[in-house]
Amino acid sequence: MEFRDLKKQYKVLKNDIDQAMLEVSASGAFIMGKPVKEIEQQLAEYVGVKHCVSCANGTDALTLALKTWGIKAGDAVFVPDFTFFASAEVVSLEGATPVFVDVDADTFNISPASLERSIEKTIQQGKLRPKVIITVDLFGLPADYSAIRKIADKYHLLILEDGAQGFGGEINGKKACSFGDISTTSFFPAKPLGCYGDGGAVFTDNDEWASLMDSLRVHGKGSFKYDNVRIGMNSRLDTLQAAILKVKFDAFKRYELNDINKVADFYTEKLKDLVKTPFIPKGYLSSWAQYTIQLQDEKQRDGLQAYLKEQGIPTMVYYPKPMHEQTAYLDLGNLSGDFSVTESLCRRVLSLPMHPYLSMEEINKVCQTILDYLK
Repeated sequence: MEFRDLKKQYKVLKNDIDQAMLEVSASGAFIMGKPVKEIEQQLAEYVGVKHCVSCANGTDALTLALKTWGIKAGDAVFVPDFTFFASAEVVSLEGATPVFVDVDADTFNISPASLERSIEKTIQQGKLRPKVIITVDLFGLPADYSAIRKIADKYHLLILEDGAQGFGGEINGKKACSFGDISTTSFFPAKPLGCYGDGGAVFTDNDEWASLMDSLRVHGKGSFKYDNVRIGMNSRLDTLQAAILKVKFDAFKRYELNDINKVADFYTEKLKDLVKTPFIPKGYLSSWAQYTIQLQDEKQRDGLQAYLKEQGIPTMVYYPKPMHEQTAYLDLGNLSGDFSVTESLCRRVLSLPMHPYLSMEEINKVCQTILDYLK
């Protein structure tokens, strides 16, 4: 059993993927070839925004947004405490300061109430300028953008939607990667929509920002390749990856997103009386980057993980350590008492095998094994 079965997906899509790769090879246009612009147009249309600018990975996508806004030393950027390191790393790389915010115990996403308290505290301290809220659509579920937008407007902050795990999610029919002033996603192979290497994209309705990010991703280019008008990056999506994404995106839209939600429904129905299963608010749709359950405590979680491994069932702990406890951020001096939800989640969460090609036999094996351990 695979945690995220890319081999099974490839078998299903093999003919189309192989043909797409051969066409790129025959064209010789390996950098910024025709499929790059085609997938950008398709992604923008799907998300419902004017612009999609592809790049080398999801981390660079966040960096492009922060550079576009001129985020710098002395700026405060609010980041969930329960997330992957890159969400904060990009802030530090621009010289700004990440201010960590506790999350909601049910959705795992940034808590609006904790966010506003963190903003107020930062203003009162007077050491940093509040500038940006980085929301993270964790495990495929969009954050609470209705509440977050009100807070952003109140304090005149920009929203950077980190949709690395959230692509395909929705709130009342509105797509993830359309909620931020700039939104991003990642095409890392294990993401809801992944390529066969690294890849990423930024989304926005702002013409000026889109043009600037298009320049920044290619060494700050101006009117032509060797006209460099600003300091930029080398962050392009390879043509091969774009061609692969076109094939996988078609499958994602036609059946994968629907099928992975069916898998989630099966899991929830079988596990809801045994463990705390994921919560999906009314009107929300998750793209299920992970299916994450909560156990009673760390001992039970670790014991179950070990038992599942013995039975040939892979699992992962996302995430075992809060951001404020990462060695790289210990000098920020955050007090652990401010992050009680995140600290609790890190001791109790466990992510199960999850992908659109998971069979009923595999689902039943996972659920029965959990039952056998907990009974």
